[in-house]
Amino acid sequence: MPALASHRKPRTLVRNTGPAVGLTTAALASVTLLSTQSALAAPAPKPSIEDVQKKVDDLYRQAGSATQQYNQAKEATTKQRSKVDTLLDDVARRTEKLNEARRTLGTYAAAQYRGGALAPTATFFLADDPQSFFDQTHLMDRMTERQTSAVSDFRTQQAKASKQRAEAVASLETLTESQATLRTSKQNVQTKLSEARSLLSKLTAEEKARLAELERKKEAEAERKAAELAKKQAAAKAEAARKAEEAAKEAGTGSGTDTGSGTGTGTGSGSGSDTDASTKAEKVMAFARAQLGKPYVWGATGPASYDCSGLTQAAWKAAGVDIPRTTWDQVNVGTRIATADLQPGDLVFFYDDISHVGIYKGDGMMIHAPKPGANVREESIFYMPIYGSVRPG
Repeated sequence: MPALASHRKPRTLVRNTGPAVGLTTAALASVTLLSTQSALAAPAPKPSIEDVQKKVDDLYRQAGSATQQYNQAKEATTKQRSKVDTLLDDVARRTEKLNEARRTLGTYAAAQYRGGALAPTATFFLADDPQSFFDQTHLMDRMTERQTSAVSDFRTQQAKASKQRAEAVASLETLTESQATLRTSKQNVQTKLSEARSLLSKLTAEEKARLAELERKKEAEAERKAAELAKKQAAAKAEAARKAEEAAKEAGTGSGTDTGSGTGTGTGSGSGSDTDASTKAEKVMAFARAQLGKPYVWGATGPASYDCSGLTQAAWKAAGVDIPRTTWDQVNVGTRIATADLQPGDLVFFYDDISHVGIYKGDGMMIHAPKPGANVREESIFYMPIYGSVRPG
């Protein structure tokens, strides 16, 4: 008997993936946890002292540049305020003249009214639109010469008053813009200085000591370069004196008459110019030395405190020479001078953005108002990168 075929359906093997999914989820969670722990365990590396020094120096430089922007905006605001005050005074005077012209017209109108008729002058004065009425040319034919002159004067004063009011409004708008720039510049200075102070405040005592050591090394290198410049300048001066002496000896071999005439004329002409420049330089240096020890305050022009360009401006003013307020303008005053040819009183500018300036005193040194927290002092001109130098006057 043949075997009966089985009617049972074959079992379908179903793979249970439950545990695998669980393991995958657990693995992902572990990776995420480890990543988070790694991030927490490895904070951003602390900047080196060298990086801090570079950052602080750069912030002070930026603050110096922002200070010059502040000085420029303050100067512009002061000038604009003076212009506005002058214009407002002019408007007041012009308004009074307009009122006088109006009173004159009113006198004519009243006289004609008392005469029993509303004359053209009165009609003109009382009209809602005097200009359109004035365009009726027959009015002028019926007026007396004095009345015509009064009307003409009224129109002139009215036009000038209107023009000056418009100028005053425009100047007030410019003043508002200058004041906004002034506020922005002031905020920029304060922001940069706050960032610098914040960086320094986070240093430990050991880090501050290391930073001070870096500063001493920087100063020593700058002083070394100053000494080199002083040596070169002394050698150049000695060589110039030697050549002058030789020239004088050669001139002495001529006749007595020629020697007396030539020497007297040449010496008198050159000496006068050199003496004047030397006198100014002495006054500049005397003033600068008198300010040593006074605090740097950004935006200050003395006499109790100074910023860098405030000191240089005041020093040259003491010598009878007016120079602009900002470093950006001061650098364009006078004669450009090479570093090797610097003389006392010359102005030395620093950084590519010309954000700092000092007064050369000789031997590679200068007197300057350095930065917030420091006082006016003597320092090597090589402490900062030199942009260029000028000789005012």
